[in-house]
Amino acid sequence: GRRLARAAAPQAAAQPWAAGLPRQQHRACASEAPRWASTAMTADEELIRDSARTWANDFLKPLVQEMDKAGAMKPEVVASMFENGFMGIEAPPEYGGVGLGFTAACMAVEEIAVVDPAVAVLMDIQNTLLVTSFNRYGTKEQKENYLQRLATDTAGSFCLSEPGSGSDAFALKTAARRDGDDWIIDGNKCWISNAKEAGLFVVFANADFSKAHKGISAFVVERDNPGLTVGKKEDKLGIRASSTCEVNFDNCRVPPGAMLGDLGQGYKMAISLLNEGRIGIGAQMVGLARGSFDYALEYMCTRKQFGRPVADFQGMQFQYARAAMEIEAARVLVYNAARLKETGQPFVVEAAMAKLKASEVAQMVSSQAIDWLGGVGFTKEFVAEKYYRDSKIGTIYEGTSNIQLQTIGKSIRSKYDTK
Repeated sequence: GRRLARAAAPQAAAQPWAAGLPRQQHRACASEAPRWASTAMTADEELIRDSARTWANDFLKPLVQEMDKAGAMKPEVVASMFENGFMGIEAPPEYGGVGLGFTAACMAVEEIAVVDPAVAVLMDIQNTLLVTSFNRYGTKEQKENYLQRLATDTAGSFCLSEPGSGSDAFALKTAARRDGDDWIIDGNKCWISNAKEAGLFVVFANADFSKAHKGISAFVVERDNPGLTVGKKEDKLGIRASSTCEVNFDNCRVPPGAMLGDLGQGYKMAISLLNEGRIGIGAQMVGLARGSFDYALEYMCTRKQFGRPVADFQGMQFQYARAAMEIEAARVLVYNAARLKETGQPFVVEAAMAKLKASEVAQMVSSQAIDWLGGVGFTKEFVAEKYYRDSKIGTIYEGTSNIQLQTIGKSIRSKYDTK
């Protein structure tokens, strides 16, 4: 955790034009300049990846099916993620974080999702939405208070969705009104991930409905605020250990210092954060696809029919060869988008493509994995069915597949506008 933070060096080599290659040359002579593969890693990224992989296999794996059956995250899992530094990968070391970049966070999400996508999404939201919120928009005082807690011991929730505003997120009805110097928040949120574990909530509310979405602002609310209530926990098909709850605000008073970012800038903040959050979900789905693939292949290499392993039949090899190709294609899209984001280049369309492709590949591969296992794949004794259930959320949250297609389609169409 803090062990990892101390081991991580400054991330100078995260750029694809590292090792002394000037950025200008990379941009001007792309066909000749040496370039990293999008999935290549710095030494620090390898460290966080290997740490996440080891932790997931040694600590997490024995708990996965128990948590899925109970539909609850064990508190020791959350505590261990903090201890190992996975909850504050992008937070600066002076605030208790690891101080690495966005791509490193995605790599850790992927490795944990190989073992349990439900745990991976808690860590993904913490890093790509909560930590990034305070890194980018927090005041010095907010960073010293909230960012340090998020990096070291406090889970957070991102409260945007409401019963009447899902894909149309900015039709939200939660209101914020002035009362002296304070703000009073009233409204209801739903589908809020990590709400059961969260000690901090970033809440989007409209402070001026006459300005429509431009009246939306973000506020930080503590869990012990008497005006905040965590309500019904959803009984979900998949990622069952990840809590998804209603969160209600009734005359919820917060001080003026609780506003995150500027007044009326909440919608811009949410768009920016969700665009990059989609890359994290893409990484989660790649990890899920890898996990289900590895699980099935290990079984197929030992399960014998007609005198030889099932994996040795050419008909099976064609199937898993194609699945491996699809996983790698999704992975390249995810890390290409991550590198673009991390190096300050446009990435919105690439993020949409990565999330869309990875979520579709996760569903395809996890479904095939059940077929490859045969009858045992259809039982709860084997975790193949859990990967299959977990995969379904990928085409729904942080922007449905249709929203991703709309983003991609609009971008393509704009390039063909007549002058």
